[in-house]
Amino acid sequence: MALPDHLKKLLADCDVETYRASGPGGQHRNKTESAVRMTHRPSGIVRVGTEHRSQLRNRELALERIFKALEAKKKKPKPRVATKPSKAAKVRRLESKARDSVKKRERKRPSGDE
Repeated sequence: MALPDHLKKLLADCDVETYRASGPGGQHRNKTESAVRMTHRPSGIVRVGTEHRSQLRNRELALERIFKALEAKKKKPKPRVATKPSKAAKVRRLESKARDSVKKRERKRPSGDE
């Protein structure tokens, strides 16, 4: 499998470590070191590829995951826009509070003027 150019450049900045993947897959998976752990040296991002029996495919997966993580890091969140409730919403809230306070006042026992 030929890697795209952007992944080839990224591979130069990564440390590649192979190991035996765990999980189902039988004899072939248990005897080969097909799992790949890649560390991007400049950023310290670590991603793993263990899904396939092919080390090359797992290496490509790990590289793509590092690339996506770096892209996500570049994006800046949109600035929050301050909002406030409308006048109508304020009026509705105050009217609701007034109704609730009347209910609560009616719940109280009558005063001790007996």
